[in-house]
Amino acid sequence: MIKKIVIMSIVIVLIVILVLSISSNSDKKNTETSDLVVEGDVIMPTKVSRPGCEVQDICYIPSSIVIEKGKQVTWVNQDSAFHSVTSGFYDEPTELFDSGHLDPFESFYFTFDESGTYDYFCTLHPWMRGQVIVE
Repeated sequence: MIKKIVIMSIVIVLIVILVLSISSNSDKKNTETSDLVVEGDVIMPTKVSRPGCEVQDICYIPSSIVIEKGKQVTWVNQDSAFHSVTSGFYDEPTELFDSGHLDPFESFYFTFDESGTYDYFCTLHPWMRGQVIVE
């Protein structure tokens, strides 16, 4: 009888250790993923897939960027949702550039060879708008 209790106690302790070990490894993986940083000129921050970011003008950060002719702009999706960078406006897209759907932490870049003002938006979230001004 005592032998059974000792064996059951050992089994329970081993199960607890195994569960804690799995939980600890899972936390480490989540931390590694969330610490991933991809640098860019314009960022799509977290939670902009919901309306409201346009009120504070933070759907793309910065929402307006000024660059020199011939320079490249890199956009980075730091949100957990898909986004896009598409030239024009939601109801009037142009065909100058289109990133397609960007996965989280995926980036897109485009080189602006002509001076001018270039508006862009997210095809999935029409309230997300930005602008590149090329001097």
